[in-house]
Amino acid sequence: MHSYAECALALVEEMTMAAAGNPARTVAFQGAPGANSHIAALQYDNSCLPLPCFSFADALDAVKEGRAAHAIIPIENSHNGRVADIHFLLPESGLAITGEYFMPIHHILMATGPGPFRAAMSHPQALGQCRGWLRSRGIVPLDHADTAGAAASVAQQRDAGVAAIAPALAARLYGLQIVAENIEDGADNMTRFVILATDPLDTATISGPAMTTFKFAVRNIPAALYKALGGFATNGVNMTKLESYQNGAGFSATEFYADIVGCPGMPPVDRALEELAYFARDLRMLGTYPQARARR
Repeated sequence: MHSYAECALALVEEMTMAAAGNPARTVAFQGAPGANSHIAALQYDNSCLPLPCFSFADALDAVKEGRAAHAIIPIENSHNGRVADIHFLLPESGLAITGEYFMPIHHILMATGPGPFRAAMSHPQALGQCRGWLRSRGIVPLDHADTAGAAASVAQQRDAGVAAIAPALAARLYGLQIVAENIEDGADNMTRFVILATDPLDTATISGPAMTTFKFAVRNIPAALYKALGGFATNGVNMTKLESYQNGAGFSATEFYADIVGCPGMPPVDRALEELAYFARDLRMLGTYPQARARR
């Protein structure tokens, strides 16, 4: 808890105490109060008790330890790509994806005064989404653990030459002046969040389109990925995300994180997954959940 700036600690402690009294309503998020994930938790479930956690791993641990029923984690942004290393964190946690949420992201420049500014502090994702705006003004980006945490640090340090990039809520919580609004480089800036819980969702409760997320590895042989994915094409299963990564220092075979439209129990999906399992290894299902946004 004490990795937060002093001006954020009272809020963190207050929210932590409220969550401790009702874990069933609690949604853990990464960041200080006022972060985008805090806002996403409230928009996803306006009756929830948001629980601030310093890191993504801490948010997952809160669910594993029963201090929260769910965690909400940003995994990808429309302009700056991957947010959290969920393909590393989720399999190790034993949690399951039970939902997704899409939230438009609008960044605010805030500070103790009107500037000028030599630097702006924020999460690397927010800085990346405002890269052009900052560069055009000669403002140096400074990495911080999260957006609202950056705002709390700026409020505490009171360096007139350093601003923060965070949601407007953070400016209100930490008494900062809003200097510029909507400074993101793309007006269609959108972040996808996933909802995590200890138990997988019962697919029988999903009434509309579903998404399924899984990870797998391929053998280090020619055309391994082509063969592994062929079943999705021949069975007409739409794969909306395929991301490769290396796990370990061997560099002997690539692992993949994937999303498909559909769920186990649907004959085309079952046939595609059966073929994938034949040509791949370490196939691990990470969750099936309602589709929050149509994929085309």
